[in-house]
Amino acid sequence: MPQPRTEQKNKNANALDLRSNAEILALFADGQVAAAQCVSATIPSIDAAATIVAKTLQSGGRLIYAAAGSSALMALADALELPGTFGFPQERIIVLFAGGSDILRHLRGGPEDDATAGSAEAEALHLTDADCVIAISASGSTPYAVAAAQVAKSHGAQVIAIANNSDSPLGSLGDANIVLSTPPETIAGSTRMGAGTAQKITLNMISTLAALRLGHIYDGYMVNVVADNAKLVTRAQTMITEITGVSFPEAQAALERAQLAVKPAILLAAGAPDLASAETLLNTHSGQLRPALRALAHP
Repeated sequence: MPQPRTEQKNKNANALDLRSNAEILALFADGQVAAAQCVSATIPSIDAAATIVAKTLQSGGRLIYAAAGSSALMALADALELPGTFGFPQERIIVLFAGGSDILRHLRGGPEDDATAGSAEAEALHLTDADCVIAISASGSTPYAVAAAQVAKSHGAQVIAIANNSDSPLGSLGDANIVLSTPPETIAGSTRMGAGTAQKITLNMISTLAALRLGHIYDGYMVNVVADNAKLVTRAQTMITEITGVSFPEAQAALERAQLAVKPAILLAAGAPDLASAETLLNTHSGQLRPALRALAHP
């Protein structure tokens, strides 16, 4: 029986332990680059996934990630950043990961085989057709992730499947099926390497495109960032000056008037008479800054 791609030996790794450190590290780097290059082939599926996520969040649904092992760490890395970076409602971003929070101290392998836990934890969320689940598994057959996706499907939730093997049980459940055909790992089966890199890039692309379509990005700026430390306050002030042309002190004043909410602050700096007017403009344009600025300039 042929091995799945994620378990195969990389032919470039022959006599790996006999090579110099520099040669080994170059091979590791090449493996990461090759894995990253696989993502481009899946752009249509990533587009479909981002559209699902944007529609889910726009309509008040929840975005749920379900994964185990290294894939769960990739899910956590993406999910935990979204409320701060793009202002996504924290209570609507959920991560189901095999083994629970204990994996942050001890990443055991056993919990990924627990399909019963995957089902139970997904059922406990009382999923509906308003929700969306991103299920991630390098093999595409991890019992925990597959079971969570099956429960999501049974309740009408949209499923985004991300796997590194084709024709997988997980892929068959996906309303958007993303197959990242990464090469065999330099260390056979160590999917924390190339497969994990491709997964992380893909998750970044899905969530960032969704944020853009929801109006949280203007040009290249994260205009819905939660400015809750000194660095981010400075970043917010810089965005305001760059977008509106006001001075840095004026940007600071606008940000203070908007209680650190960046999009309303931009509208205040651009001429909105007060915070209520800025918020009304944003609500009228579904949170989209560009048409709100246009309406402010041409009432």
